[in-house]
Amino acid sequence: MAGERRAAFTRREAIAGAGACLSFGARAETASTLLVTHPAGLAHDMGPAHVERPERLRAILRALDEPRFAGLMRAEAPLAAQEALLRAHSSEHLARLAKSAPADGYARIGPDVAMNGATHEAALRAAGGALAAVDAVMRGDAKNAFVAMRPPGHHATRDLPMGFCFFNNAAVAALHARAAHGASRVAIVDFDVHHGNGVQEIFWSD
Repeated sequence: MAGERRAAFTRREAIAGAGACLSFGARAETASTLLVTHPAGLAHDMGPAHVERPERLRAILRALDEPRFAGLMRAEAPLAAQEALLRAHSSEHLARLAKSAPADGYARIGPDVAMNGATHEAALRAAGGALAAVDAVMRGDAKNAFVAMRPPGHHATRDLPMGFCFFNNAAVAALHARAAHGASRVAIVDFDVHHGNGVQEIFWSD
């Protein structure tokens, strides 16, 4: 991976497999970390009493607005392309999620998974943000990246949403690093208190 580039610049680059363009703003000389987020992550809601709620992301974004993080490069998470999602998920899973979003209120699609009208876009952008982060780092536009998005992903299996997760963002990103950038090996370090069963299932025979 290339080190940080020292010249400030503004440009648009196509994000391979993400189905959108990522806009990089002027970067400070010391900036090397890309923050990827999107307001759609705050609009996704599974109900007022649900533990996986928008305030989790709001708290992270408030912390990242502190002056010590002013040098971060920032970008909006694009929508993930179907091609990238299909590396980790079945076409039936993608179609089911696309059809399940309600016009209003909530639609329960599993024991611990519900959607509102904003969920499908948020899930696509959470996965798309992971793809954009991989692209930026692998191309040398950033030394590292942090994706502040929800819904989370590590419980989603190839065919099922579960555990508050819809698309397996980490698996989608890892498979994209191999397919689009030729990474020979990718390590997924999961420090959630819960077992990332979806990641395990997707990579069980890899």
